[in-house]
Amino acid sequence: MTIEAPADTPLPAPPPNRLLTAPILPTLVRLAIPNTIAMLGTALVAVAETSYIGRLGTEPLAAIALVFPFAMLTQMMSAGAMGGGVSSAISRALGAGDTHRAGVLALHAILIGIGGGLMFTLVMLLFGRPLFALLGGRGDVLEQACSYSVVLFSGAVSIWLVNTLASILRGTGDMILPAGALLGVAALQVVIGGALGLGLFGMPRLGMPGVASGQAIAFTIGSMFLLIYLASGRSRLRLQLRAFSFQRPIFVDILKIGALACLAPLQSVLTILIFTKVLASYGTTTLAGYGIGSRLEFLLIPIAFAVGVASIPMVGMAIGAGDIARARRVAWTAGVVSAVIVGLVGAVLAIWPALWVSLFTADPAVTAAAHTYFHLAGPGFGFFGLGVTLYFASQGAAKVGGPVLAATGRLVLVALGGWALVAFGAPASAMFAMVAVAMVVYGLGSAAAIYLTRWVK
Repeated sequence: MTIEAPADTPLPAPPPNRLLTAPILPTLVRLAIPNTIAMLGTALVAVAETSYIGRLGTEPLAAIALVFPFAMLTQMMSAGAMGGGVSSAISRALGAGDTHRAGVLALHAILIGIGGGLMFTLVMLLFGRPLFALLGGRGDVLEQACSYSVVLFSGAVSIWLVNTLASILRGTGDMILPAGALLGVAALQVVIGGALGLGLFGMPRLGMPGVASGQAIAFTIGSMFLLIYLASGRSRLRLQLRAFSFQRPIFVDILKIGALACLAPLQSVLTILIFTKVLASYGTTTLAGYGIGSRLEFLLIPIAFAVGVASIPMVGMAIGAGDIARARRVAWTAGVVSAVIVGLVGAVLAIWPALWVSLFTADPAVTAAAHTYFHLAGPGFGFFGLGVTLYFASQGAAKVGGPVLAATGRLVLVALGGWALVAFGAPASAMFAMVAVAMVVYGLGSAAAIYLTRWVK
């Protein structure tokens, strides 16, 4: 027997959105921890793959160096740039209480992810060989790079789909499931890539294509898992499959942030390539010393990324709800947290660089170059962490132009400053000091952009 409520009984109020009311710092830390673990897991995959490829020979090691910038670019664009646009749009819709729009946005985001993956597949299959040759690939090194690239970028759609679907879930405030999925993909990539690349566990030894197959297969499995999870209705939004239709304003809502944000990873990769090219003129010792320092930078980026990505749904939902003051507090809190953590590491190594450098070399000349790098560039690390995190926070507010412009300033400074220093015969220490200045310009430029830009609902 059931008792029906009278017709005029008011419906229960929906549960309050915790991301709009919870204390900022504890919530930010709670959301950032799963992302940090997932990003560190992804970094360990790169170490494992390098180990596999090192066993295949010197030519494969040189070949992976040619492919690496493009592999990083597709990850940075799909996870950080376009992914941030996806998370921002969905979190703003949820903050405004429009769950239907959030579901429609998710479907359009999936289409964008498929399109982005197909674009990378087309570009790298058609132009991969000339690009690798332009970077200096010759003979067997070029062939090995092409064999790896063809397999890897044939699965680019899966890479984009995993990162897009993870960004959809992050936009709802769910950080644990995407982090778990990425860790699962990383584990599969290590096992499958090692088995097929080196011929382990009775599998055929496929070499470089086998290592690339590990990534393609792992991301395909990951994309299927996340698609099934979203379609099951267990996530915090429902995919609006029955009511779906192509809507230009929905695409614009995502692309106006994601497409502009894609300039930032392009600039980052270009900055690294330019600076590496400039430093090569100072000799192998200086370049090796910089390589040891830049390796630490790549390990610190996941921290700034994790905090920044955690801030996107908090900023986006506050913007959607019209609470602009809270959105700004979230952005500044995230920036300070990242700057303190990354800056502390930089400060420690500026004083005691041997803590890191001794792990990689005992060569006195290389050690001296690396020590000089940390003494001069280490104090700038905190500004770099600030800039990266504020870039993501600005995505949550759909105001990413300023931080992208700050990244442009860093690129111009490295390009023109590097050329001028070489032209005037400046020592390598001046180049390392310029790295610190470029980081400061990026961090303070991003902060100024956040401060001066008007955020609206």
